[in-house]
Amino acid sequence: MPAFKAVIPARYASSRLPAKPLLDLGGKPMVVRVAERARLSGAEEVWVATDHPEVHAACTAHGVAALLTRADHPSGTDRLAEVVAQRGWASDTLVVNVQGDEPLIEPELITQTARQLAVSGADIATVAHPLTVAADFFNPNVVKVVCRADGDALYFSRAPMPYARDHFAANGTASLPAGLPAYRHVGLYAYRASFLNAYASLQEAPCEQFEALEQLRALWHGYRISVTLVDAAPAAGVDTPEDAVRVRKLFDPA
Repeated sequence: MPAFKAVIPARYASSRLPAKPLLDLGGKPMVVRVAERARLSGAEEVWVATDHPEVHAACTAHGVAALLTRADHPSGTDRLAEVVAQRGWASDTLVVNVQGDEPLIEPELITQTARQLAVSGADIATVAHPLTVAADFFNPNVVKVVCRADGDALYFSRAPMPYARDHFAANGTASLPAGLPAYRHVGLYAYRASFLNAYASLQEAPCEQFEALEQLRALWHGYRISVTLVDAAPAAGVDTPEDAVRVRKLFDPA
């Protein structure tokens, strides 16, 4: 297994779920639950990167390493880059970005993503799984990825791709044809620190602005994104109050 570090960006503000990192799950803040999962992945270091003193204090109280980062980062990737700079990590360090709202994430998925980055030699690694439901394929909130022969991402889009022209013309859009290589992108990333160091200076890609997908910036500038395929979607994260109720029941069934 390659040596890697896990960083959990944990922004305090959330329009749909205020103070989301501190959501109580069975007596512990959600961000601490995520860190516990990340530790099981075999990461040599696990850090929470937050913009809020309360999140930092909660992590410290539960023995989780945390860093205070700037509040004005436009993305989690920018926050990771600040962690790399604060910690002085070497440019060849592998860093997995574990979302702070995924307390059910499988540790093996974190490990697998780091392994994909190491084995592929790419700048970035990420995850995808097959799409089998037409409604998901045509849903713009479901991001699709098309890969090259070597497993690197060719393009990411909210549009339905690859588009089965003849099948949809003949049968409509209620079903997908057998064998269509349609994959949903899962937003788990592993980066080489060298890419994170360069990220802030990269110009936004025109396609990124229209698709609202920041990973297109890396592709536009010629960076490689290797995709590891899993059989099915990972457990859903916590984005809404309804999600919070669902996940709380898992940690505190009573």
